Order: sequence, then structure tokens, then C-alpha cells
Amino acid sequence: MSQLIIKDLTVHYSKEFKALDNVSLNVTKGECVGIVGESGSGKSTLAKVLLGLQSFKHGHITFNGNQAVPEQKKSLREYRKQVQMVFQDANSTLNPKLPVWKSVLEPLGNFKEVHPTFLKRGAVSTKELAVALLEMVGLNGDMVDRYPNELSGGQKQRVSIARALSLEPSLLICDEPTASLDVTVQKQILELVKKLQQQTDMTVLFISHDIRAVTFLCNRIIVLKSGRIVDNFPVHELYEDNRHPYTKALIKAASF
Repeated sequence: MSQLIIKDLTVHYSKEFKALDNVSLNVTKGECVGIVGESGSGKSTLAKVLLGLQSFKHGHITFNGNQAVPEQKKSLREYRKQVQMVFQDANSTLNPKLPVWKSVLEPLGNFKEVHPTFLKRGAVSTKELAVALLEMVGLNGDMVDRYPNELSGGQKQRVSIARALSLEPSLLICDEPTASLDVTVQKQILELVKKLQQQTDMTVLFISHDIRAVTFLCNRIIVLKSGRIVDNFPVHELYEDNRHPYTKALIKAASF
């Protein structure tokens, strides 16, 4: 059964330019889907639409059987509780004036009715909850009182992932989360996301220009070009002859 259904989604930034052009796709619960394409292909616009940060007038989005209506605040709030995002630049998403523990728990502060299942029984302090989240993403709990400027790029991205996981989302959207990291740290973050996805069975949409990262992490790949889906296939069919020429160009450029 499909958890996320996108039907005929079109986003205009002007009369002449369609950032997304009649995009349709289905994502099954627990699936890890990679969305790949070059800059300007529509990847980030799709991410913003799915997070409710970009409105749309044409098309439909259904999540867990309910239609997402951007104009309805109550519907959007419930939707955002189940859908979280990890952005490319952790520096811009972590408040430099807040210690790590406050940043990690920010989503839970906005949804006080959520009680994560990873909480220990009995009373748990806010810092203990933050420690539990940091340990989930492979960080030491003693980092809770540090500030973002005291962390490496990889540590900041792990904090961002911990924050996104705090609400135990059904869907995690990762928008180029490794693009600003060096190769070694990229691999660590990819392995972390893969491990967490397998442990929690959450659905992951991994958006990237790097088809190598998508191939490592995902079990299905969707290729976007100029706002349209030009290819959609399971990862084991990456080298099939019927791949779209643009997909083949991405593979060649990645030098597999």
C-alpha cells in the first residue's frame, strides 16, 4: 500500500517556467527512494512542497490516506508532525545561540502531545531525552551543552538528523544532506541514515545530485530533469539498456 501518493504535481514560478511539471509518483511505507538530478531539475522544489514550505495549485498529494491541503493549517500541522526534513546546510538550520540540546528538542516543543517511544519509562528530563537522541545518531551524550560552533560539519549534520527523528516521523526527507561534507564524513552520514531507516522502518526520500550516494542508500531511484520524471526504477536495474539517456549520462559522470 502506498504511503505517499503524488499525482500530477505542477509548480509554476512564472508563466514561462515550471519548476515541477506534471510529477506523479507513489512511495510505499518503509521504502527508501532516491530522487536524483542536476541543479535546476526540481529536486529542492519537490522537497519544499512535501514539507509544506512551497504551495501548489495543480495536482494532489496524499499521505497515509489523507490529502495534504497546504491552505488548511490544521491539516498541515498534523502532516508536518509526521514528515520531517534534514537540510543540506546544518549551519543554517542550527541556531548558533542555542546549546545542542535545545536545538534537538525544538520539534518536540512545537508538538507537546508527542511522546516518543524511545523514552525510558518514568520521568525523563529534557537533557536526558536529548542525550538519548544524540546517542541514536552516534554522538556522545556529553555534547548536549555544546554550541554549533564547537562541532564539526559531520557532527552538526548528525544533530540535525537527531532533531528530525525526535518526533519519530513516518517520512524523513533528506535534501542533499551530505553535499557540504568531505568524502569520509559523507559515507558516515549515508551509513547512519541507512542504519536508522532499517531500524525504524520509516520511509526515506533522499534527494541528491550524486547518483553514487543514491545508489548506496536507496532501493529505488527516480530521475528528475527539467521538472519532469524521466526515469523510475529499482536500484538493481541501474545498468539496464532501457535506462533513459539522461540517467546514463549521470552514471557516466559519476565514474562508477
